[in-house]
Amino acid sequence: MDETARGPAFVVQPDEGESYWQPVPANGYAEVKVSPRNDPSIDGFSSGVQAIGPGGHVREHWHDAHEELLFCFEGEGRVRLNGVDHPFRPGTMVYVGPWNKHSIHNDGADDLKMTWLLRPGGLEDFFQAIGRPRKAGEAPPEPFPRPDNVGEIEAATVFTRLDASPPGEGEHLAEVGPQDQLSS
Repeated sequence: MDETARGPAFVVQPDEGESYWQPVPANGYAEVKVSPRNDPSIDGFSSGVQAIGPGGHVREHWHDAHEELLFCFEGEGRVRLNGVDHPFRPGTMVYVGPWNKHSIHNDGADDLKMTWLLRPGGLEDFFQAIGRPRKAGEAPPEPFPRPDNVGEIEAATVFTRLDASPPGEGEHLAEVGPQDQLSS
């Protein structure tokens, strides 16, 4: 095989990669594991790990041009997808296509940890813009607010305003089975 034809390959260990403390309401941290920042030839996605503190949540949002995969590997919580709650516990995988409102809630006593993948990428830019640099092993900071210009940051990265209208309103809503719903 011609060695010049190989794409990038690397390993990112625990607590390696860019990491940012996240503001209220998530109260945790995000680690960027794979993105164009690792190698400029990486194109089309970014991926990492996010920890949401007890009682914290990732607020409701949607993306107009992104697909997102979420995989829970530690903790207990729920994912709200288009207004319907689903258990989010180790082994749960969530796929969210464009124009699907979603939020993630930590209902447990410990951090809720998940792997995220966003296609195309860009979530790393958001985490950096709203967060504070984090070093592995350091104590978490006191909860801190989101920047005053968070709306501008969201619009400049991967988020779409919640009052925006998707094309063909309602055509892209995910189907939900009764087995996936949390009881009230």
